[in-house]
Amino acid sequence: MLPETARIPTGPGADLAGDLEVPEGARGLVAFAHGSGSSRRSPRNRAVAGVLRDAGLGTLLFDLLTEAEERTDAATAGHRFDIPLLARRLVAAVDWLTAQRAAAGLPVGLFGASTGAAAALAAAADRPGTVRAVVSRGGRPDLAGDALGRVGAPVLLIVGGEDREVLRLNEQAAARLVAPCTVHVVPGATHLFEEPGALDQVAAAARDWFVRMARRTDAA
Repeated sequence: MLPETARIPTGPGADLAGDLEVPEGARGLVAFAHGSGSSRRSPRNRAVAGVLRDAGLGTLLFDLLTEAEERTDAATAGHRFDIPLLARRLVAAVDWLTAQRAAAGLPVGLFGASTGAAAALAAAADRPGTVRAVVSRGGRPDLAGDALGRVGAPVLLIVGGEDREVLRLNEQAAARLVAPCTVHVVPGATHLFEEPGALDQVAAAARDWFVRMARRTDAA
């Protein structure tokens, strides 16, 4: 299985680079929304994506910003908290993904990190018939605002036990969600899950959540 590098049309002048990998016999697909100041090359997201592919799930990692926007953001941080923009880009990527031959009929999940989690939740609210599950890693779901009340897909919020402020924000966001939601705390982990074994726990929890998504679809 070799990754397919694609240009994903997300709006005028915003064809974004993405890496799509779909294992043979895939049971579902997961699109990743990286966090602020990151890209599709995020080592943490790539580590999680590898675990998902080993479980029979295809993955799409793509850049939420153009190269010019990334340069501007690096200097001014002017785009990383623009959740409506990031959500629109993610919705466009989901639409592109579901149009691919390799994705035909497969359920789609979203994995968001940091500010990408807010974009993932907003995108799930905008594509209720397509997005079947959402996972957040150290995310800021609170930034999704009113979209929280429109999310219908089951949501897993993974937070480090020592990332106390973000944990508080996740618990508050969970209370606003009407969709099924679980807050999964990784004991002893900080925001980036750099502690030994912490990212492994994130990947395992995300894998199990998305595998259940695929099973629910099979049973439907």
